[in-house]
Amino acid sequence: MYETQTFETIMDRCLSRVSSSVDKREGSVIYDALAPACAELATLYTELSNILDRAFPDTATGEDLDRKCMERGVIRRQASAAVRKGVFTSSSGAAFNVPIGTRFSGGEINYIITGALDTPGAYSLTSETPGEIGNGFYGTLLPIDFVDGLAGAELEDILIPGKDTESDDSLRERYFNSYDNQAFGGNQSDYKERVSALAGVGDVKVFRAPSGGGTVGLTIVDSEWSVPSSTLIASVQNAVDPLTDQGSGIGFAPIGHTVTVSGVTGRTINTKFKLTLENNVSWPDVQAAVTAAIRGYFQSLIKLWADSEAITVRISQIETRVLAVPGVLDVENTTLNAVGANIQLTGTEIPVLGEVSNGTA
Repeated sequence: MYETQTFETIMDRCLSRVSSSVDKREGSVIYDALAPACAELATLYTELSNILDRAFPDTATGEDLDRKCMERGVIRRQASAAVRKGVFTSSSGAAFNVPIGTRFSGGEINYIITGALDTPGAYSLTSETPGEIGNGFYGTLLPIDFVDGLAGAELEDILIPGKDTESDDSLRERYFNSYDNQAFGGNQSDYKERVSALAGVGDVKVFRAPSGGGTVGLTIVDSEWSVPSSTLIASVQNAVDPLTDQGSGIGFAPIGHTVTVSGVTGRTINTKFKLTLENNVSWPDVQAAVTAAIRGYFQSLIKLWADSEAITVRISQIETRVLAVPGVLDVENTTLNAVGANIQLTGTEIPVLGEVSNGTA
């Protein structure tokens, strides 16, 4: 807004107010007297522009954006810790019981045992460092605390994915959405706002009265944009309306609402096509990149799932992404689950990438 208010512009404007009978050349008394004040004014205009950017939600960032969003009751979602499955064995290979609270190291971060799972020797471990970093490590855990008789410790499945602190872009989007969809008293926007903020949840679809008046159905996808674990579903159910007290108003579901939480269903989709490749390029050379391109397309669909009636997996979109892979010249005869047609999923399904193969359809 004030980009034109440079030192030179301000100086010229000030000098224009001085009588032409006075020496106004650079180095003159009047020039040297005005120069420091004009320099300060130019700096002030620069700061004023920055202050205006900080004052409005479309340009504010960081703490400034936090404070602006709080005016609408929109709070930045903080990082949450990953909850993982750990399996522990003795020297004989038998399941081994480990005390709750025992700490282990895996990769760059530490985990602590927070509960026992149904399978003997299996426990839930919570990352001591919040965020998506807790989702990445798989493999052997090293004990920080001594456990007599423990011989093996492996970190396996993600039970509740860790989430990073919400980005400025995401927070800003929720701020502006708050003007279009007012969350109040258990309406659809209220459920979406509250459930999406829970640890491990990527998004949620709300179904009104699926089993009659007073019932609410929530279907969730985890923050890894995949089918959620039973642990995450139970955690969300307990936060919204515990199974032991359905309809009681315990949790944040309003009194009179009976809420049932379920996870999306994954539909496995096998993809086959015939590729024309550049000289000296073979299918093994591009297989990983092609698979990643298709997986990226599926992920983009899943991120739109909650706001769509249903997802359609389109052959044209798959071919477009495969053609963008270096080394691929052409793609033809594409089939999805052995059929040369798009696949329409139901409202509670998401695509899961199956086999990706190159050959004659």
